[in-house]
Amino acid sequence: MALMETLTQVFRLVFDDTTLHIHPETTANDIDGWDSLTHINLITAIEAEFRIRFTQTELLAAKNVADLLATIESKLAPSA
Repeated sequence: MALMETLTQVFRLVFDDTTLHIHPETTANDIDGWDSLTHINLITAIEAEFRIRFTQTELLAAKNVADLLATIESKLAPSA
Protein backbone atom coordinates (compact mmCIF):
# COMPACT_ATOMS: atom_id res chain seq x y z
CA MET A 1 0.00 0.00 0.00
CA ALA A 2 1.32 3.44 -0.89
CA LEU A 3 2.36 5.75 1.92
CA MET A 4 -0.50 8.23 1.33
CA GLU A 5 -3.05 5.40 1.31
CA THR A 6 -1.72 4.03 4.59
CA LEU A 7 -1.72 7.49 6.14
CA THR A 8 -5.30 8.02 4.97
CA GLN A 9 -6.31 4.79 6.70
CA VAL A 10 -4.68 6.00 9.94
CA PHE A 11 -6.59 9.29 9.70
CA ARG A 12 -9.85 7.42 9.08
CA LEU A 13 -9.26 5.23 12.12
CA VAL A 14 -8.34 8.10 14.44
CA PHE A 15 -11.19 10.34 13.28
CA ASP A 16 -13.62 7.39 13.06
CA ASP A 17 -14.66 8.41 9.54
CA THR A 18 -14.35 5.85 6.75
CA THR A 19 -15.15 8.49 4.14
CA LEU A 20 -12.41 10.93 5.20
CA HIS A 21 -10.15 12.06 2.37
CA ILE A 22 -6.86 13.80 3.02
CA HIS A 23 -4.59 15.62 0.59
CA PRO A 24 -1.04 16.93 0.93
CA GLU A 25 -2.36 20.41 1.71
CA THR A 26 -4.81 19.20 4.39
CA THR A 27 -4.38 20.93 7.77
CA ALA A 28 -6.01 20.58 11.18
CA ASN A 29 -8.42 23.36 10.23
CA ASP A 30 -9.78 21.22 7.39
CA ILE A 31 -10.95 18.28 9.51
CA ASP A 32 -13.77 18.52 12.06
CA GLY A 33 -12.66 17.28 15.45
CA TRP A 34 -8.92 17.74 14.90
CA ASP A 35 -8.13 19.27 18.26
CA SER A 36 -5.08 18.95 20.51
CA LEU A 37 -6.16 15.62 22.02
CA THR A 38 -6.97 14.13 18.63
CA HIS A 39 -3.63 15.41 17.35
CA ILE A 40 -1.83 13.42 20.06
CA ASN A 41 -3.87 10.33 19.15
CA LEU A 42 -3.09 10.86 15.46
CA ILE A 43 0.65 11.21 16.01
CA THR A 44 0.69 8.15 18.27
CA ALA A 45 -1.23 6.13 15.67
CA ILE A 46 1.12 7.25 12.87
CA GLU A 47 4.16 6.33 14.96
CA ALA A 48 2.69 2.90 15.69
CA GLU A 49 1.66 2.21 12.08
CA PHE A 50 4.99 3.18 10.58
CA ARG A 51 7.14 2.11 13.56
CA ILE A 52 8.79 5.52 13.80
CA ARG A 53 9.16 8.28 16.39
CA PHE A 54 8.75 11.97 15.67
CA THR A 55 10.95 14.51 17.40
CA GLN A 56 9.42 17.59 18.96
CA THR A 57 11.07 19.72 16.28
CA GLU A 58 9.53 17.60 13.51
CA LEU A 59 6.09 17.87 15.08
CA LEU A 60 6.33 21.63 15.45
CA ALA A 61 7.44 21.98 11.83
CA ALA A 62 4.57 19.88 10.43
CA LYS A 63 1.93 22.29 9.18
CA ASN A 64 0.02 19.94 6.86
CA VAL A 65 -0.21 16.37 5.62
CA ALA A 66 2.59 16.96 3.11
CA ASP A 67 4.94 17.83 5.96
CA LEU A 68 3.94 14.66 7.83
CA LEU A 69 4.47 12.58 4.69
CA ALA A 70 7.91 14.08 4.08
CA THR A 71 8.98 13.32 7.63
CA ILE A 72 7.62 9.77 7.47
CA GLU A 73 9.40 9.19 4.15
CA SER A 74 12.70 10.45 5.54
CA LYS A 75 12.40 8.18 8.57
CA LEU A 76 11.58 5.14 6.42
CA ALA A 77 14.38 5.77 3.93
CA PRO A 78 17.22 3.27 4.18
CA SER A 79 20.28 4.60 5.95
CA ALA A 80 23.37 5.06 3.83
